[in-house]
Amino acid sequence: MIFKPSANRTLLALTIASSYMLVGCQTTASTASEPALKNVAPVVATPTNSGSTEITLEQAMAHPDWLGRQPERAYWHSDSRHVVYAIKQPDNELRDLFLQPITSQSASLVTLNKLHTVGAKDAVYSADKKLQAYTFEGNIFTKQIDTGEITQITHDSAKQIKPQFLQDGSLVYRQGTAFYKVDLTTGLAVELAKLHLSEAPKGVQEPDTYIAKEQHKLIDYIALTHKNKKDKQTRKEQIRQQNNSIANTQFYLGKDKKIADMQLSPTGNVLVVVITDNRSWRDDSDIMPNYIAHDGRVKAEKVRRRVADEKPLSSEVIYIDLQSQQQKTLAFDTLPGFDEDVLAEVKKENYAREGKRYQSKKAPRAINLMTDWGWQQSPIVWNDAGTQVAIMLEAWDNKDRWLATVDTENYTLVSQHRLHDEAWINYAYNDFGWLNNSDTLYYLSEQTGYSHIYKKPLNGKATQLTKGQFVVSNLTLTDDDSAIYYKANVEHPGLYEIYRVDPTTGESEQITDLDGMTDYQLSPDQNKLLLTHSKIMSPPELYIADAKAKSPATQLTNTVSDEFLAKKLIAPKIVAVPSSHTDQPIYAKVYYPADYQLGETGNTRKAVIFNHGAGYLQNSHMGWSGYFREFMFHSLLASEGYVVMDMDYRASKGYGRDWRTAIYRQMGTPETQDLADGVSWMADNANVDIGSVGTYGGSYGGFMTFMAMFTQPDLFQAGAALRPVTDWAHYNGPYTSNILNHPDVDPIAYEKSSPIYFAEGLKNHLLINAPMVDDNVFFQDTVRLVQRLIELEKENFETAIFPVEPHGFVQPSSWLDEYRRIYKLFKEAL
Repeated sequence: MIFKPSANRTLLALTIASSYMLVGCQTTASTASEPALKNVAPVVATPTNSGSTEITLEQAMAHPDWLGRQPERAYWHSDSRHVVYAIKQPDNELRDLFLQPITSQSASLVTLNKLHTVGAKDAVYSADKKLQAYTFEGNIFTKQIDTGEITQITHDSAKQIKPQFLQDGSLVYRQGTAFYKVDLTTGLAVELAKLHLSEAPKGVQEPDTYIAKEQHKLIDYIALTHKNKKDKQTRKEQIRQQNNSIANTQFYLGKDKKIADMQLSPTGNVLVVVITDNRSWRDDSDIMPNYIAHDGRVKAEKVRRRVADEKPLSSEVIYIDLQSQQQKTLAFDTLPGFDEDVLAEVKKENYAREGKRYQSKKAPRAINLMTDWGWQQSPIVWNDAGTQVAIMLEAWDNKDRWLATVDTENYTLVSQHRLHDEAWINYAYNDFGWLNNSDTLYYLSEQTGYSHIYKKPLNGKATQLTKGQFVVSNLTLTDDDSAIYYKANVEHPGLYEIYRVDPTTGESEQITDLDGMTDYQLSPDQNKLLLTHSKIMSPPELYIADAKAKSPATQLTNTVSDEFLAKKLIAPKIVAVPSSHTDQPIYAKVYYPADYQLGETGNTRKAVIFNHGAGYLQNSHMGWSGYFREFMFHSLLASEGYVVMDMDYRASKGYGRDWRTAIYRQMGTPETQDLADGVSWMADNANVDIGSVGTYGGSYGGFMTFMAMFTQPDLFQAGAALRPVTDWAHYNGPYTSNILNHPDVDPIAYEKSSPIYFAEGLKNHLLINAPMVDDNVFFQDTVRLVQRLIELEKENFETAIFPVEPHGFVQPSSWLDEYRRIYKLFKEAL
């Protein structure tokens, strides 16, 4: 298959590139006087409106194939001269792989019989960079970089994972709970370690009761049988000790446990294993009825447990010396704050409400491996020499993160960095590692209020490498330690480029200048960057850039359809809405009506505010949105005279720690305050009638719709809540306990943050759209709230159910039905 730009696509790209820049603009007096981030314009000029064919609701909600099938799961080929990516097939959900030279816009299909030849995104490389190792369909392969010669290491039905090169050039892989080392010269595979989730065998047991001892005295047969068993056991042990052809690699970690993670040192001599109780946050102990199952009957689907049912879970860190066969559990009591009562003030408040007095006390906290929701790496990282290992740990109560190393003489954890947050530790921005040529750690931390890079010599003082009111993520260290690459929104909260910092000097330089949303992968030879880049009006495409200096990027793919380019779509502007509650403005996309005239007066416009989902997500950025259907719906509304606003309310991603944690113990309150500021801004700046404003959103956005409609009933005249949370005690633990603690500890936070407690405030028109096979936000959330509204004798609400849809809708017919209802609601109620 060949992807080449047509003339109109090239022209569009040039138009967007020339018009898409940061500019100042005239503002009202109130806007101009409000503080904003340093050097950030209050309004961003986005691309001009595109196309000439009107968008329809049917087209906007159609299967997204019509937009063009964009490249997915892209990665570098081992030769650094090609890239590999997937393209969806038309009219089905299968993907094909394509191989494309970085010097050409022609891509070739990787046939099914060659899929094992193109490596993998998580491939690893030998120390000399001459050999690549990867997995394909559960088997291990190696590839010579200079010749491209491929060797299949395993060829069986067992599943091998996680290839790793050791210092001696051999290759290690995992199979189940065992590590195997392969001599790439002879092909011999040797078992290095086999972990058992059980107690160690006890062998032949001596009689230990009166009756048993007498039995052995009185019955010769019993005594002889016992002696024979002991002799056999002794001989087996002698053979194991004296014959090195037999693997001596068994380790027993205890029963009713599971392995959270395990990492072998580059020397192959030491294994760090983290185990925990054999249960997970999901547990799958609840059920969800599926009314449209394949067999025509009601199927009880197993689903995750609720945060209200969670119990503290702690882990064990085990250090295993494979040569001496010694295994030691590393206690957490050397970590600062391991036994602090960090929730004392919260407990006091909740106790006081019950007329009780809480007495603070110290006790060991439950501690586990840090889980970063966007991570590709392990939270256990060895240095290249295999002499030091770093482990990132987090408290189960979500208030602390530790970066610790191991004192191998005393078998203790040594805290190198503690990050404490009175609200909660972020589940993003936790990248860390070792510099290659020294025992120096580098890591991300939000300790200043924004995610930045730090370096720290072992047991030494930390140095901050990046500084400013911007967010750093996605770290990649070069082999020679000359640079750490990162993604950041330095110029504007919604504009992400790629940078590199020198770990020695702390000097940063900008590498890309594409004005939009940009992600990157460093090539194996570390000379080039594979970029995935998009703009507000342009879906993601692949680009190639020089990794060493700022220079124009070369576009590799042009996959957007001519049909999409022909659609008349209104480009939103990104504005800084002054906040009544914080010095930082609220960034928002604003879709102005097609017939809007600058300076028009009379407050005659209708308006809609969209609430993005996830809570911790950024949508008012300059790249293509995952809410592409909503983008087209907003353009359609704007073409009919509506002003549409899409706010990154407090709790949104990309604006620093304090913006994220503003909702701690009060979800829905800061966000509704921000929506009210958005309505005021539209009245002052976009000629909106505050009596003709609606709101809608899905998931967290549906929750926000409820909170706004229930707690500020005059703010919006209509609202649509899609797949909404109504009671946070029924949501999952990892997300909810961060923000609201746990219900048994902090019921005040749950009652203050759950819409079901405020349902009596409903006054205006409300539409509830609920999928029935949603294993994220359960359909029961809607059922319980509807019953509450019925009992409160509310009249202005309607409920639509979607029997076959999960949390994220799949069927175009469901999308269309849902948005027809939203469209009708706004048309009639505003």
